[in-house]
Amino acid sequence: MIAAQGRGIAGAEVTTDCFRILHVSTGNVCRSPITERLTRHALAGRLGDPCAGGLVVESAGTWGHEGAPMEAHAATVLADLGADPHGFIGRELLDEHVIRADLVLTATRDHRAQVISMGHSAGLRTFTLKEFTRLVRAIDPATLPAPDAPGGVVERARALVQAAAALRGWLLAPDAEADEVHDPYGAPITFFRSIGEEIYQALDPVVTALTGVSSRP
Repeated sequence: MIAAQGRGIAGAEVTTDCFRILHVSTGNVCRSPITERLTRHALAGRLGDPCAGGLVVESAGTWGHEGAPMEAHAATVLADLGADPHGFIGRELLDEHVIRADLVLTATRDHRAQVISMGHSAGLRTFTLKEFTRLVRAIDPATLPAPDAPGGVVERARALVQAAAALRGWLLAPDAEADEVHDPYGAPITFFRSIGEEIYQALDPVVTALTGVSSRP
């Protein structure tokens, strides 16, 4: 299932019948909310039923504004892109979020380093969003479990993360900025829109690889 709107985590148990994607930025009011809600929107578009597939999408911030609403420009950008900004509640990144995540996608390399420094064997499942996109593009989809095979999209997603981790040392970023999504906090709506489009474009091949379904026209 795709998690309900809001904080996302219910209960403390770790289950194996779902795959948790955690998006991380600084305040959890701009970049990671945009990425979380665009991911949910894209997954629903690919899978049809928002509760299909066993994928849970959440977000948090390394200096998260606990309980804060999404920044107004971020909400506008999401609405413009067809995603739902309503009901979002910011939260600070905690150990439990990292422990439960099967895939952590961060806005920047600094965020990635902060997540990995928390421990919990996070290194092999933590990437910047753009890094993961670059790696995913290099993976032959035919090498992944089919989404209708036993285990479904969950097993496909786990195999995708393993394949991306194996490629990381061989497929490096072309320059220092290639894996960064810059913070639009406090910037005009035009900059928010450019960041929203950047995130949207980075997510498209990721969601296609996760689900085995290309974006619809």
